[in-house]
Amino acid sequence: MNHPFLEVLRSFSRSEALVFCGSAHSYADLCEAVDFWTGEFDRQDVFPGQVICMEAAYTPASCAALLALMTRRAIVVPLAPLPTAKRAEFLDLAQVEKVVGTGPDGTPVITPTGIAASHPLYERLRRTANGGLVLFSSGTTGRSKASVLDLSKVLGRYGAPRRGKSKRTMCFLTLDHIGGINTFLHTLSQGGTLITIPERTPEAVFSAIERDSVNVLPTSPTFLNLALISRAHERYSTRSLELITYGTEPMPAHTLRRLQHALPHVRLKQTYGLSELGIVPTRSRSDDSLWLELGKSGFDYKVIDDVLWIRSDMAMLGYLNASADFDEDGYFNTQDIVQVDGDYLRILSRKSELINIGGEKVYPGEVESVLLEMDNIAEATVCGLPSPVTGMVVKATVRLVEEEDPAQLSARVREHCRSRLEPYKVPLSVVVSAEHQYSDRFKKIRAPR
Repeated sequence: MNHPFLEVLRSFSRSEALVFCGSAHSYADLCEAVDFWTGEFDRQDVFPGQVICMEAAYTPASCAALLALMTRRAIVVPLAPLPTAKRAEFLDLAQVEKVVGTGPDGTPVITPTGIAASHPLYERLRRTANGGLVLFSSGTTGRSKASVLDLSKVLGRYGAPRRGKSKRTMCFLTLDHIGGINTFLHTLSQGGTLITIPERTPEAVFSAIERDSVNVLPTSPTFLNLALISRAHERYSTRSLELITYGTEPMPAHTLRRLQHALPHVRLKQTYGLSELGIVPTRSRSDDSLWLELGKSGFDYKVIDDVLWIRSDMAMLGYLNASADFDEDGYFNTQDIVQVDGDYLRILSRKSELINIGGEKVYPGEVESVLLEMDNIAEATVCGLPSPVTGMVVKATVRLVEEEDPAQLSARVREHCRSRLEPYKVPLSVVVSAEHQYSDRFKKIRAPR
């Protein structure tokens, strides 16, 4: 099948496209696999406009299948491995008509579901014959929403290769996430190499950085905090690493300072993106700064009552299961509270996570950053706890490096926070939990515990 995006990939021919389990696969290999999947889809009646779930992982076969579906103009629903009940919920919500996967030996497995997808947003896509992309939000503070994007606009963001050395990029963000889709399409459109990892642990990530000469690591602040605690960066060479990009959630200032000190030769860049809007071009004020400038190529923004609204050329058509908060001019309410300094913004919190204490605002990230300064605290999550007096008080849930007397820990937390924060921001409740405080996407879970 001839498609402009595939023609770009074919031009890279024998360059490395993917390193999987230590084995390199060229662009020629990848395009040959895409052609194979295209033939398989022809035989099994996978046609444009059909809603297809791709059980996506960074294997050569699944990457080729995903590209074949995208360039075939199907409506693609990429899913990472999920618990059985959650998978069934997502397949039903997305009205998936066929599920595409691979067997143990890598052979194609295409399973009809018996569903006929008829959502009005799908009908819009079918009329334009552009194909679609359905992405589920992480749902860390509530139910997941299913965004429907025009796939032609998504692919249109990835143009001709730029001059310069192609990059070797870690496949950390999963393919069911807008950040993972961006990593996948951007790296391939520029003739770069995708480096896979067996598991997303600090040990596996930094081992691969040394072994496979990784240049770019796209990840989350939560993972970077875990990596610093593990000291994996001290056990492996990071000489090849040029850039770490971080997004999906606010970065604690303390974690950013530690990261810059630990990897002084690596450039640090904050990213910003939403499933509803795509990945917005950004420029950090400096490596040690949480202020960023949003690019205007295909995007525009405004700030109303401290909340960021963005207009995007590739904005979603809408949600499958919720109303979308666009204004009459096409700006989407991101629900992100920001500070403004000239052309620069600082992301403070989601509006839903703001803690109101007697009329005073508390941003969880600010308190969490102060807590992470303390010895023996590996993770910290702050949320509001109902109070009959002030409406709410600050609750901190922490995971410790080593066991510690709870009363002593609470006293230390309050003493440290009083020295760094206004009194109303000091946690009145300190809970110790042995559980990790992040989702499968390495994004902090703020649901009440």
